[in-house]
Amino acid sequence: MTITEHDLKETIAVSLDGGRKRTLGLVDPFSEDELRRSPSRLMSPLVWDLGHCANYEELWLLRNVAGFEATDPQLDDIYNAFEHPRWERPSLPLLGPDEARRYMHDIRARSLDVLEGVELTPEQRLLDRGYVYGMVVQHEHMHDETMLATIQLMKERPYPPAVQAPRAAVKVERDMVFVAGGPFEMGTSIEPWAYDNERPAHTVDVPSFYIDRAPVSNADYVAFMDAGGYTDPRFWTDDGWAYLQENKKTKPGFWEDGGIRRFGSVVAIDPDEPVQHVSLHEASAFASWAGKRLPTEAEWEKAASWSPDGRKRRFPWGDDEDVDGSRANLGQRYFGPSQIGAYPDGVSAYGCHQMLGDVWEWTSSDFQPYPGYEWFPYKEYSEVFYGTDYKVLRGGSWATHISSVRNTFRNWDYPIRRQIFAGFRCAQDAPEGRAL
Repeated sequence: MTITEHDLKETIAVSLDGGRKRTLGLVDPFSEDELRRSPSRLMSPLVWDLGHCANYEELWLLRNVAGFEATDPQLDDIYNAFEHPRWERPSLPLLGPDEARRYMHDIRARSLDVLEGVELTPEQRLLDRGYVYGMVVQHEHMHDETMLATIQLMKERPYPPAVQAPRAAVKVERDMVFVAGGPFEMGTSIEPWAYDNERPAHTVDVPSFYIDRAPVSNADYVAFMDAGGYTDPRFWTDDGWAYLQENKKTKPGFWEDGGIRRFGSVVAIDPDEPVQHVSLHEASAFASWAGKRLPTEAEWEKAASWSPDGRKRRFPWGDDEDVDGSRANLGQRYFGPSQIGAYPDGVSAYGCHQMLGDVWEWTSSDFQPYPGYEWFPYKEYSEVFYGTDYKVLRGGSWATHISSVRNTFRNWDYPIRRQIFAGFRCAQDAPEGRAL
């Protein structure tokens, strides 16, 4: 069905509004002092994110789309994420919380006025199918997830309680599924709001492999810990072992003797939840201990998006968005992962559970461009990060919004990162291409 320009503009306006309500709702409980401070050099003050989201929207929806002049050129420097690393941002002359909220309100009102009169025409690539608007919507939701990571680092700050995440609806076997070798279509050339690093679609021939039916659980990870996983160098890469010795880690991030510290409160460790707040080094060590490995990015996407009859899916369950939240734990509904088996309607064609939502999943792949990649609309989103420093994560977390994740979406981070909501599942080679 072809969507009309009127309907597309209505969808854009609703999406912009939803993201803004989420952003402001996140910061509403905090005092001005809390919004101005950062709990870690790894994160920005929450008030910086507010000003940055407004400045990014001004740049793209007012200045690039409509040719407006800058509200204040100084703001372009203050909120330039590439000029000022996170540790430096608390010392910048940031807008105060009330000023930042007014800036957000004023820019949004003008953006909606522009939206009414603009033509979403394919002749202008930024406006084709509302691309630039989708970019701004996704950008704000990504910052919401980053803000949640900042709030999680406020260890002694109790955050408003959330609804309990769903418990398992079905029992999921802790086995692996077989994915037959052969070519599949990786990436996309048709997803309207896909980022440049997801493009173009291209054929990748992947040998047969096994992949875990479900993410690694807390219970699985405790078994690794109890078996001496953090003290045996055999399971760790050289870089991983050096990281472990330097940082003295003995358990996932935010784990304490009494449970897991989550948004200022300590909760019991649920053995059936996916483990989260583990680095790539920890994920890789667990996989080695289990006689497995981490999946490549291509293996992960094939297991999530491909069906044995040769059809590509937008999401593991199909092409329709999860409007009612019955297929995946996304969008900050519960402020934490759901139990494994909570979303039987969200399985992939190969039978993999919870490939979208709950926890980002580490892969073994470096963040590299696809064949035929072209940056758009700016190099700093993807191109400056390509190389061997960053590893790819897939699938989104409980804090990721549905508009910002799909089977082709690529996230990336340093292998040492633990404050992000990341877990993993394992893979194995399939000798001679045979199923178990």
